[in-house]
Amino acid sequence: MKQHDLQPPVGSTHSKKRVGRGYGSGSVKTSGRGQKGQKARTGHSKMPAWFEGSPSKTNSIKRQGYKRGVSFNNPNHVAFEVVNLTRLAELEGDTFTPETLTDLGLIKSTNSAVIPQKIVTLLGGPEKAGANTRLVKILGVGEINRAITVHAHRFSASARQKIEAAGGSVVELMAWPEGRGPQARSAETTEQAQ
Repeated sequence: MKQHDLQPPVGSTHSKKRVGRGYGSGSVKTSGRGQKGQKARTGHSKMPAWFEGSPSKTNSIKRQGYKRGVSFNNPNHVAFEVVNLTRLAELEGDTFTPETLTDLGLIKSTNSAVIPQKIVTLLGGPEKAGANTRLVKILGVGEINRAITVHAHRFSASARQKIEAAGGSVVELMAWPEGRGPQARSAETTEQAQ
């Protein structure tokens, strides 16, 4: 075989489509571009890849600068794995920790996102707040009729009340230091009101 004998495989190449060459061709008059509009005009294929053809206020690419604020991507956002009392009531045992909840499949076993510095401080420092820390919050949806001990990073007020009313106890792994946090501020507000 010589160089002039080389040919592309059959079907891999084809002639350029000749548009606007009579009704028998199937693409006449508008040449397959529809009627009017921007896409029917000459030069439309030369638009840049980021062109969206919309006003700047609704253009998603041009609005990326607006979407860096707290309302779109809050750097201090803390994501909790939520567990309801209904799920705990269905499980056997009397002690639940984030590790046991992970083994039971109630919370994800994937690593948490980047934790803000104030949360790392509440967890006891970088040594205790590793990359595998899963922040768990217990909500008071449902009822519990037996005494259980729950270790979690946060508890809703109703969950804490229902667990303690059933004779159980709660262990908050991310407790605020004494004299700080929402509970301390609410107590100060109550004292000032009195």
